[in-house]
Amino acid sequence: VARSRRPEGDGGAAAVRDPWRNTYAHLKAAQRAQPAAIDFGQSALAWLRDKPVAVIDTMLERHINTPLASSAGRLFDAVAGALGICRDRQAYEGQAAMLLEALAAPHIATASPYPSAIHGADPAVVSFSPMWPALFDDLRRGTPPDLIAARFHRTLIAAIVATTDELARRRSVDTAALSGGVFQNQILLDGVGKELACLGLRVLRHQRVPANDGGLALGQAAIAAAIAGSPQPPKHALAAG
Repeated sequence: VARSRRPEGDGGAAAVRDPWRNTYAHLKAAQRAQPAAIDFGQSALAWLRDKPVAVIDTMLERHINTPLASSAGRLFDAVAGALGICRDRQAYEGQAAMLLEALAAPHIATASPYPSAIHGADPAVVSFSPMWPALFDDLRRGTPPDLIAARFHRTLIAAIVATTDELARRRSVDTAALSGGVFQNQILLDGVGKELACLGLRVLRHQRVPANDGGLALGQAAIAAAIAGSPQPPKHALAAG
């Protein structure tokens, strides 16, 4: 996923807590990529007038508390903010993403993806800057938020499948593992899994271990246990320690 600078405020917490910050950061990144494509004066962005965007602009320009982020979760937050869903404050981690998934479900079978772009080869980086002008065109035309949410999910599915297919071909890989917190989203899990299988890839999904941080913690514990039980820990483990 393409990285964008996220205004933080008080470390990483503010960007996770306040989805609108991610919306603004992604829009600024899209404007840098296509200066004429994002109009901050449009009515769909009138809500930004009540936000401290001048302060955010200074933070972005000076790289103050604005670390680069490649998290899919922050992209979900940005889209939720644009649609007015859980825009100002999340009550719990993942709230915006779960609301978007619930909105998208009724329309996912018929929705078409927004544009995205893949840059580079190894590693490949997906940019969602092309998505934002099209998404705001939908908002300007009065497209229902649930259909926009479905189109966003289709965009992610298309980008993940295209990138995975390209990398699998280049590296002669025949298996893809769908892991990470974003694949707790059933729409993405089913959509990506089905399309990759149609391309001939063997698709691995979580069965007994959670896809998010719980699975990561279990993996770390397993590695630690293996190192502790080894008479001669591997060199990289010693270096990491």
